[in-house]
Amino acid sequence: MPILANVTQALNKFFVILPPLYELILEIERDDIRGGQLLNLLHKRCHCGVPELQACIQRLLWHGHQVLYNQLSSWMIYGILQDQHGEFFIRRQEDRDVEYGSSISDTSEKLAHLSTVDTSLTDWHLGFHIFLDMLPEYIHMRVAESILFAGKAIRVLRNPSPAIQFQDALSNQQTKKGSQKFHGSAVGVPFQKEAFLDVKTIGEELLPQSVADKIETMLLDLKESSEFHKRSFECSVDSIRAIAASHLWQLVVVRADLNGHLKALKDYFLLAKGDFFQCFLEESRQLMRLPPRQSTAEADLMVPFQLAAIKTIGEEDKYFSRVSLLMPSFGITVKSSQRDLPKTKTYTDGSSETSVGGWDGIALEYSVDWPLQLFFTQEVLSKYRRIFQYLLRLKRTQMELEKSWASVMHQEHTYFAKHRKDQMNCSISQPPQQCFRPMWRVREHMAFLIRNLQFYIQVDVIESQWNVLQSHIQDSHDFTELVGFHQEYLSALISQSFLDIGSVSRILDSIMTLCLQFCWNIEHQESSQNTSELERITEEFNKKSNSLYTILRSSRLAGSQRAPFLRRFLLRMNFNSFFEATARGVLNVVRPRPSLPVLNQQ
Repeated sequence: MPILANVTQALNKFFVILPPLYELILEIERDDIRGGQLLNLLHKRCHCGVPELQACIQRLLWHGHQVLYNQLSSWMIYGILQDQHGEFFIRRQEDRDVEYGSSISDTSEKLAHLSTVDTSLTDWHLGFHIFLDMLPEYIHMRVAESILFAGKAIRVLRNPSPAIQFQDALSNQQTKKGSQKFHGSAVGVPFQKEAFLDVKTIGEELLPQSVADKIETMLLDLKESSEFHKRSFECSVDSIRAIAASHLWQLVVVRADLNGHLKALKDYFLLAKGDFFQCFLEESRQLMRLPPRQSTAEADLMVPFQLAAIKTIGEEDKYFSRVSLLMPSFGITVKSSQRDLPKTKTYTDGSSETSVGGWDGIALEYSVDWPLQLFFTQEVLSKYRRIFQYLLRLKRTQMELEKSWASVMHQEHTYFAKHRKDQMNCSISQPPQQCFRPMWRVREHMAFLIRNLQFYIQVDVIESQWNVLQSHIQDSHDFTELVGFHQEYLSALISQSFLDIGSVSRILDSIMTLCLQFCWNIEHQESSQNTSELERITEEFNKKSNSLYTILRSSRLAGSQRAPFLRRFLLRMNFNSFFEATARGVLNVVRPRPSLPVLNQQ
């Protein structure tokens, strides 16, 4: 009898432990709870009023965290995902393809041309994601994103692209030989044989073993702790993420010369090399007066493009070789300016009015090597292309307004030179273009608006935002911060240039189209018998320019922080209160139908 009493007394403490544990096991089996879900369940059950049961569940949770720390060590030290049973909250993207098949397919197509071999690039953009069902509730989403980023960064640093071997060897060879150039393939072949390094050697340079040991020590300290401390866990994850971001910054910014490529994109996509694009537009002016031919448009543009490069680009510009001209297929891209064009009008020289907007699809491509593809994604480059097309069209409009003035003045000077004798005999005949002199006041008004808009975008927007970006690059040593700063830079360029405001961008498109149509008509008009088209263009331009001023001066734009330099632009436009007066007339619907000349900037 005493033996039974002793057994009963010894088992008495399990009466408060075994039934709840049995219910816990049944729930786990019934709902197939595992991985992060199991950790989440155990963490909730730890909060109870029975000390023995609490200590038991805490011990179970500790063992579960040991598995979690092992997975974190594999991921954040070696960039390897050890998760055979799908229990970790970091997963490969393939597991998500079934649910988001179309979007993943589209993104894969965008990145397919970047590399078919570089798995690190594919892994960075598409390889992994956070699986929320396996993320414990006590691990914040921000911490999970830091873990995801750190592992992806470690994968990139430990598995560099084979292309970086040639890049490093080429830069070293150029440093040794200075300005000496390679000629022919006979020099290139042995150079490659000598220069190629082992991928593992480069990986050790990008992520030294001492850094990996430091990360391992931090995770080991967490693993050896008797309890899970959320504060310590988050601090360790943030430290590891900072280490990974710093080494990735060193790779992209210093080793891959990020700032040089940013400067190249500014030079060519933001038209900072104004002499090159001025020369290109002048060389291609006659070509762009004809409708583009779908089969040869891109090849036709390459001739003036290369001529402009020969005249303005020096041999020291090592980035120009990465820039290529692109003319998208007309059937794929239809711009709003092309839809707004009137019916095709053919002139005596065989040109067509549709060529005014037919060349608006001109774009640039920029060749980006690893690891800059981590920074310059296709989404980023598409934003650069969008801004480039807008700026090139603006510059072309400004050039056409200037050229039309120069062309007609040249015709008048030639006319007077030929008829000097008639002038001496007092038999002066009016030159053919004399009757259009009132229209030059309209042309000057157009040029005034386009010049001020161009100055505002190039100086007030692009240069100021470029200086802000440069200061961020100098102060930051974190890759993710740089990505954020660059996104803010592009967003500021787009918003302050009004490309994200549909009403304003449509008005600007229409104004540039009207300016080009005006130049075409004034140069092809032989007599003053029919000026109805010029009057129509003038009236439309007045309406559009006044509408533009009215929208931009509204408190929603002029008083907001999205365009801090907009007031300067409005001040330059309305320096003599002309726009304000005419815009008020439009709003009150009291302004009569204008007759030539309509506008006066004096």
